[in-house]
Amino acid sequence: MATIFIVDDDQAIGEMLSLVLENEGFQTVTCMDGLRAVEMFPIVKPDLILLDVMLPGLDGTEVARRIRETSNVPIIMLTAKSDTLDVVAGLETGADDYVPKPFKVAELLARIRARFRVAAAPSDSSDPASVADRIERGPIVIDRIEHTATKNGADLNLTPMEFALLFMLAASAGEAISRSALLKSVWGYENSGDTRLVNVHIQRLRAKVEDDPENPQIVQTVRGIGYKFVTPKN
Repeated sequence: MATIFIVDDDQAIGEMLSLVLENEGFQTVTCMDGLRAVEMFPIVKPDLILLDVMLPGLDGTEVARRIRETSNVPIIMLTAKSDTLDVVAGLETGADDYVPKPFKVAELLARIRARFRVAAAPSDSSDPASVADRIERGPIVIDRIEHTATKNGADLNLTPMEFALLFMLAASAGEAISRSALLKSVWGYENSGDTRLVNVHIQRLRAKVEDDPENPQIVQTVRGIGYKFVTPKN
């Protein structure tokens, strides 16, 4: 049974989420304080975190940053703020996704299930049989059975979302892939127009795979379309 760690200082929301998620077959643990959440994390060992942005002690972005220092557990930010800077800050510190408040329970459940699907199957394809389980692109080797990604033999230490994103791009090396296609394949969203998820994760991915993230040579932007993977020569 998967454990979901609910970190929200609104007791009513925490209790509601616990009830809903437990009815869906999950185990839940709740916390109302950011600093306490960081302390509890290694004890709880959750399979996914629902993390509010506005918290006492430490805010959600700082909680996410600290957790990402030791773990790649999926994190979904819950935010009452719709400001782009707040959303991007949460994603940049390591969150995989975000859901604005007030949210519909059905939508949140769909996002949670999507995160678990990514963790279980890091790459999706319209024709899975046509995609090898191991991809070698110059010094970059990606193995979706072992769930490893290395460059020149060094572990890239990717989160599940970053892994899925890199695998999809590398599987179609040289081809431009639209942001909407990435949202559908990696995040599992059919009708999402929010490209911030893709853009911020691309930035995070570049920080790990590029020699110079400010001048990307591997994960390149295709203006007006999306991104493409270019196999490095060395």
